Amino acid sequence: MSETRSPLAPAAFPALPAIPGVTLRVARARYKTWDRCDLTFVTLDEGTSVAGVLTQSRCPSPEVEWCRKALVLGRARALVVNAGNSNAFTGARGRAAVENLAAKAAQHLGCEPSDVFLASTGVIGVPLPIDKSEAGLAAAFTAEPCGWEDAAATIMTTDTFAKAAVTQAVVDGRTVNLVGIIKGSGMIAPDMATMLGFVFTDAAVTPEFLQRALSDANGKTFSCITVDGDTSTSDTVLAFATGKAGNAPLANDDDAGADAFCAALADLCHQLALLVVRDGEGAQKLIEITVEGAESDRSAHRIAMSIANSPLVKTAIAGEDANWGRVVMAVGKAGEPAERDRLGIRFGATQVARGGLAVEGYDEAPVAAHLKGREIEIGVDLGLGEGRATVWTCDLTHGYISINADYRS
Repeated sequence: MSETRSPLAPAAFPALPAIPGVTLRVARARYKTWDRCDLTFVTLDEGTSVAGVLTQSRCPSPEVEWCRKALVLGRARALVVNAGNSNAFTGARGRAAVENLAAKAAQHLGCEPSDVFLASTGVIGVPLPIDKSEAGLAAAFTAEPCGWEDAAATIMTTDTFAKAAVTQAVVDGRTVNLVGIIKGSGMIAPDMATMLGFVFTDAAVTPEFLQRALSDANGKTFSCITVDGDTSTSDTVLAFATGKAGNAPLANDDDAGADAFCAALADLCHQLALLVVRDGEGAQKLIEITVEGAESDRSAHRIAMSIANSPLVKTAIAGEDANWGRVVMAVGKAGEPAERDRLGIRFGATQVARGGLAVEGYDEAPVAAHLKGREIEIGVDLGLGEGRATVWTCDLTHGYISINADYRS
């Protein structure tokens, strides 16, 4: 956790309601030499449904593999999150640590190990120490329940602020709450998932419907952000629905309140995703990139991500340099259909290029003023079709280099 709070951080941690059926506890496993809690233990009442999206990395952590198998059953009783050690690329020792933690939590709760979900974040290549994880979990068993802010802070690594969001929906005539906590600051280029994110709701939702809703929300939010173009070995987003609101369980799109629930979940995921970008390592500016006029939405997304992941674009924004030629470069290298003489580019509300040329009489002054702000907009129109996508990233500063050069120190 950084001592310097991101300038893009919200003014305060949000007020979040308790979710019936969810109990939060934190403890110190001391995975690193830091004076803070680094193990989160969440208990979930019987009958809780679960869904998840997980990294598509070909080098996933044992925790990701464990969750992938457990998700098939669709039920959950606990979540254990370790911060400071990702336990990825650790072979049999890493798998043994996961199995041990799941077994210990299951024994404590009187459930099956497959009802326990696990996630870890931190340094790759170091096995999760079983002695420390056992001691931390045992301490969590007897710890007093805590609030959302403590839980959100405990899952952080290089984050500069605790991240959480809340939404509501009316389902079957009942108001249901959705609360989410997330961590992420670097190694952010989600591929079907993101960092570590956890959503909790008191709505009654079948596992199958919850999975569809989460996957749809993910495609519009978590999979549309990038900080540095690197996909983690441990990316995990899990959603838990306790059913305590008492609504008729959502199982189909035409159920009462299904649309409202899906919209609320998508809104929550959008809020959480932007919090991660606002805390991008070394970030000083939040950048929204909209691509329209592409041959398809997929093509627009690929072009937008090409722009968002370009070090040249990101450093130009950091330097407040209106070098729109770098956007042209990023469009051209994306490998998607584009025609130079139809291309249009804007910064903020100012059109800077159209039809393959700089706009006649282009005045850079309003663009320069826009780039001095904290929130930057880049728009691209390909003039080819109806495809459209929006993604979010941050600038690339010396701060990113400093954080990652010293990460293991």
